[in-house]
Amino acid sequence: MKHPSDAELVAQAQEDPEAFGALYERYVAKIYRYHYYRTGDVHDAEDLAARTFYRALKALPRYEERGLPFGAWLYRIAHNTVANWLRDRSRRPVVGLDAVATVATADWGPHEEAERREQQAWLLSAVRRLPPERQELLIFKFVEGMSNAEIGALIGRTEGAVKSLYHRTLVALREQLALEETAGGGGGRDG
Repeated sequence: MKHPSDAELVAQAQEDPEAFGALYERYVAKIYRYHYYRTGDVHDAEDLAARTFYRALKALPRYEERGLPFGAWLYRIAHNTVANWLRDRSRRPVVGLDAVATVATADWGPHEEAERREQQAWLLSAVRRLPPERQELLIFKFVEGMSNAEIGALIGRTEGAVKSLYHRTLVALREQLALEETAGGGGGRDG
């Protein structure tokens, strides 16, 4: 059975808002993950995903395909939603990272699991200090498993520009983590 394309679903939803449910089902997990990795909190991610889809449904009658996939338009709404949320919370402390979901490995004891969680929190904290565009790049690359070409379509850059930004982001992140570890403030393997 052939699944309808995003364009077909969008056309249906523009005629009948009830048909938006199929687009919601197709993208809800991705949009939720995007928000989760930007906020680090399950409840905030759920709230922001709901806001994103509410705004998308409201704007859908005005949606026109302009050479970018529907998913790019939806991620743009998600980006704006989280940017507004972060701006509104800018005077508040950063969300705690203890809410980050982890998967326990049967071979690991409590000490190893605690160390792994500490390292994961340290890394996520460093990633969250990157500029939003670079955070998004890492989310799209490692969480969503997108190719450089797919990421380029989402953020409006060439594949080569994405590859270059990705390389610069990883170099900067490595340098930042090395400085923190040397200063004794990191959760690195020796810290």
